Amino acid sequence: MGEVGAGGGDGAESVGIARTANNASRKDFVRQEEERFFDSVAARTPKRSEEERGHSAQNDSGERFSQATARVSKGKMEMGDGKLTGKCAIVTGGSRGIGRAIAMRLAHEGAHVVIAARDAKTLAATAGEISKAGGEVTTFAGDLRDPEKVDALWRLAVESHGGIDIVVNNAGATRRGEFVELADTDWMDGFALKLFCAVRLLRAAWPYLKERRGAVLNIIGTGGRTPGPEFTLGGAVNGAFLSFTKALADVGVRDGVQVNAINPGYIRTDRLQGWIKSVAAETGGDMQAAQREMVRRANIVKIGEPEEIASLAAFILSPENRLLHGALIDLDGGLTKTV
Repeated sequence: MGEVGAGGGDGAESVGIARTANNASRKDFVRQEEERFFDSVAARTPKRSEEERGHSAQNDSGERFSQATARVSKGKMEMGDGKLTGKCAIVTGGSRGIGRAIAMRLAHEGAHVVIAARDAKTLAATAGEISKAGGEVTTFAGDLRDPEKVDALWRLAVESHGGIDIVVNNAGATRRGEFVELADTDWMDGFALKLFCAVRLLRAAWPYLKERRGAVLNIIGTGGRTPGPEFTLGGAVNGAFLSFTKALADVGVRDGVQVNAINPGYIRTDRLQGWIKSVAAETGGDMQAAQREMVRRANIVKIGEPEEIASLAAFILSPENRLLHGALIDLDGGLTKTV
């Protein structure tokens, strides 16, 4: 199962620092704990002037963006151990779901995150939460199926922060359905956003990752190992992505770049909520009953949370864990039954 990486915006590109807070309520324990943490840190964050928060700059293409100049104080970063302090991390599909959770966790660990997605509104909301906690974030709104947008993304990271230390490829979702009903455009779309976007971004970022002994983390999905009849497209894309990750890991051994992947299973994202609703239609509309039924049918321990994927991502990307290399890790509650 792949993660929906970017929202359905109009595809127009806008780049900048978003600093508006999102006070949406949390419906589960994990997010409640996260919000309490952010509030406690924000209460200790000194007020900054407009000049301190950022200044206007312009990239080579003449597009406007806002570049952060203020740094997170040492005291705040100690709460997250600061293992990634000073690192620049690109997270595609970073506005919601798994990508959002990873971006927030890496910022908590001290990284300056550059989050990319199509929907500028959700990007601003996520960036506002990161900023509220005292983290540093740059946003990039654009459709990464377009090679020019991928080019603009990595250039923004380099121009803003002097290089790239981490790339988390999370963007992309594929259409489910019967094989004979999937058109050529569905196949081209599926490969363009999830696989080709990652290939293009990593090809451009590789010299910087090599220079800084950086790291790559691909968020792929269990369908690459165990595809099904309604996941022919997703299984093909994810399977290719897994193979690409393994091959790139060998390049990483030579060049000093860490390369790994996580295969999420059933994770509580907007897309999964839609599936739960469809199951609920079979169980009288009871969402909790539908969730239990999904867990039973899949024979898994539970539905996962985006923050659980983010926790593993932070572990993998910690400088202490460089021995972990070329790993394709299933974080799926037991969904994958194959060896």
